[in-house]
Amino acid sequence: MYQYDQYDHLIVRERIAQYRDQVRRRLADELTEAEFLPLRLQNGLYMQRHAYMLRIAVPYGLLASKQMRMFAHIARKYDRGYGHFTTRQNIQFNWVELEQTPDILTELASVQMHAIQTSGNCIRNTTSDPFAGVAADEIIDPRPYAEVLRQWSTFHPEFIALPRKFKVAINGAEQDRAAIAVHDIGLTVVRNAEGEIGFKFMAGGGLGRTPIIGSVIREFLPWRHLLTYTEAVMRVYNQYGRRDNKYKARIKILLKALGVEEFARQVEAEWQDLKDGPETLSDEEMARVMAYFQPPAYKTLANIDVQAEHADNKAFANWLKRNVKPHKVPGYASVVLSLKKTGVPPGDATAEQMDYMAEMADRYSFGELRVTHEQNIILADVEQSLLFKVWQEAKAHALATPNIGLLTDMICCPGGDFCSLANAKSIPIAAAIAERFDSIDYQHDIGEIELNISGCINACGHHHVGSIGVLGVDKDGSEWYQVSIGGAQGNNAAIGKIIGPSFSALQMPEVIDRLLQVYLRERFEDEHFADTVARIGVTPFKEHVYATPIADAGRLIGEDEYA
Repeated sequence: MYQYDQYDHLIVRERIAQYRDQVRRRLADELTEAEFLPLRLQNGLYMQRHAYMLRIAVPYGLLASKQMRMFAHIARKYDRGYGHFTTRQNIQFNWVELEQTPDILTELASVQMHAIQTSGNCIRNTTSDPFAGVAADEIIDPRPYAEVLRQWSTFHPEFIALPRKFKVAINGAEQDRAAIAVHDIGLTVVRNAEGEIGFKFMAGGGLGRTPIIGSVIREFLPWRHLLTYTEAVMRVYNQYGRRDNKYKARIKILLKALGVEEFARQVEAEWQDLKDGPETLSDEEMARVMAYFQPPAYKTLANIDVQAEHADNKAFANWLKRNVKPHKVPGYASVVLSLKKTGVPPGDATAEQMDYMAEMADRYSFGELRVTHEQNIILADVEQSLLFKVWQEAKAHALATPNIGLLTDMICCPGGDFCSLANAKSIPIAAAIAERFDSIDYQHDIGEIELNISGCINACGHHHVGSIGVLGVDKDGSEWYQVSIGGAQGNNAAIGKIIGPSFSALQMPEVIDRLLQVYLRERFEDEHFADTVARIGVTPFKEHVYATPIADAGRLIGEDEYA
């Protein structure tokens, strides 16, 4: 795991001192809110409906146990006893007081953390595969390259005032688990015919108002040129990206306007002045960074059949099937701790749970945790012989719901309960759907499916790439929900298609049920939801959903709980 060097410490220390003075001036009315807004955003502080929200960076989703304990401490001391893990592999605290935020940042710095680049028109926190370094299908560990990108992009003087926010994701495995196709830049590790390591370079992906799957602008980029080529892309975007309309300011709009070939040509032309310059990565520099990501002290173990040892325990078998993932080292497995227990907002964890996850990391996973963009937590290095014990302990702390990849493993933004940008609430919709489909046996019968919910068009809940996507919309001052189907992330990323007019909140569980009825009736054996939609089209789903009126009565589960 990367450790701060002298430059990191200096940057963070000076930024906190600067921000502390800015907060003092704001509280003394020496700064107006308009003047303070860009300053607080540079430090991850947002104003939401009821309070300030602080978003803390978790670079490429990697956490030490002491950092998770710090989150628990912040939740208790400065918030309301919990935090919310996000689709950016970060964490948010939704109830902080402005005057306390400099102290929060000071405490974070003591465990080598900060809130820089979690907001504003800059290069945001780089995300990656949460199973990086341990995945059985990994080509190389992408985390050192993600760290190089982090160091390069932090306070880069040329890119601190971009036309709009800019997101980068990197994947090092055969299977894309970083959703690279819907990022401004998406990188995947490849080998050329000579076996050399490089990157397939995608650009122009994104969700929001104009969802677009990114385009490949270079099939193979030698690893040495990762920074120089990325800088060439950023320069083209920074120079020609629109600044007159924030809804058309993302790189995806520029790439679409120019066309893929012309955009790539301009990048290549810009790159000619950079490709062999001082930002070219050397063997020595990569060796320096890679030294922080050496494998832990694995034991020499053999793989064991854990399920056979507990053949009569169906609950454990369900958990093994859904929450335990293969590891590249014999005798080990990766465990996904589910933050999707029915009745709890997806991605939320209490201070007590965070403390206990840190304790489990120390005892079972070399003191390390990972945050997924699906809003769960991973123990990456668990001995297979300890899986039953880990399951028992996780279950005791409501962290063992066996639903990873299933219907109730929903991605869900905070929505209108918190966010001032939201058109509608997300959390009560997630709660009502989870309650309707709480049967684990039924979820296993349905199989893998992604249900993603966003409270507004900004798509923080990734609804565009859900098998079923739910988007909160404002219709005549009321909250309604638009439904799309057939979206997908990963190697076969796709944008979902809207099925028709929107629905009321109370109708949503029945809408989901009707969509599932069509899927279960029409699918081939082991066919994913998105593949069924691609094969038969949207019409059969639409006809069944709208065939008869859907009742709109009763009280939506949890609708007042977070008001």
